[in-house]
Amino acid sequence: MRIRTRILLRTALAITLAGFGAERALAEDATDAFKSFPSISGSRKMPKLTSFNPLVSDPTQNGELKDVKLEALLTKDGQALESGLTWRVFSPIPGGDGKLPLLATSEGGSTAFNLVPGEYFVNVAFGRAAATRKIRVPEQGALDKQVLVLDAGGVMLNAVSGSDVRIPPTELSFSIFSSDEKEDGERALIVADVKPSTVVRLGAGTYHVVSDYGSVNAVIRADIQVEAGKLTEATIQHRAAKLTLKLVSEAGGEAIADTAWSILTSSGDVVSESVGAFPTLVLAEGSYTAVARNKDKIYQRDFAVKAGVNTDVEVLLNGNVAPDETANASAQD
Repeated sequence: MRIRTRILLRTALAITLAGFGAERALAEDATDAFKSFPSISGSRKMPKLTSFNPLVSDPTQNGELKDVKLEALLTKDGQALESGLTWRVFSPIPGGDGKLPLLATSEGGSTAFNLVPGEYFVNVAFGRAAATRKIRVPEQGALDKQVLVLDAGGVMLNAVSGSDVRIPPTELSFSIFSSDEKEDGERALIVADVKPSTVVRLGAGTYHVVSDYGSVNAVIRADIQVEAGKLTEATIQHRAAKLTLKLVSEAGGEAIADTAWSILTSSGDVVSESVGAFPTLVLAEGSYTAVARNKDKIYQRDFAVKAGVNTDVEVLLNGNVAPDETANASAQD
């Protein structure tokens, strides 16, 4: 896996490219994603919030309304973000349910609230990154503009099969977990089902990424470092390939319908079962046995999966082994 970072300037990201074997195939998607960085909140959308209420008061507080101005930065030396922010103002006094009452919200960039004198908690979220501050609105005089530092960056994930075979986005997904394991050995899920070339905003730190290619056993894990003010682009290399199974009367012949399939590992474990004339599946690199059942008869064939080599696996009715397609097949996009 190779990682590239790009530095955020204002709300957009200026990009420092690092070399990688699949760069040409991914450049167009990456460029579009970087341009849209300020408006992308990640693969899981925030819940719909109420629009900004200019008149906010806590029933426990009284006094003249004060104008409270707020802005957020990715880093302490960065520029104020102009979009993609969600602001929330909470009362510091818990309600009957034990939670802090939400008094007002605002979406966009820098904002302002009219608040009566007293104490409040102000929270700002930028995707999965957030910062919270307790403020006190004075009875006399004005409150200085409040600047919250998110200490956040972004990550964009992609993957290839073998050395440089691009994987169709519909067959690929990512999940982002915390880097720390809990007592039971599990990790806290941060974002699920992230699609390729999607920018996810995260707080600075290390995250554990799980990449699934297909739905059988092609799974890769990696730790990704997210830096504040930067976009980390990570391309994961899967050791897997896409295969199409066929039961045929002769090599290269038509696939026979109504065939039930089982795929076994070299140790005899079943990893996939399906029914059809030519089912397609993705398998991790290794040795397997294809078992075909048709009209109460069973046929089988041993075969090997080579990373990045997408091919057909034919099982012959006469029991002879069909030519090894993996030896001659070329990688397919």
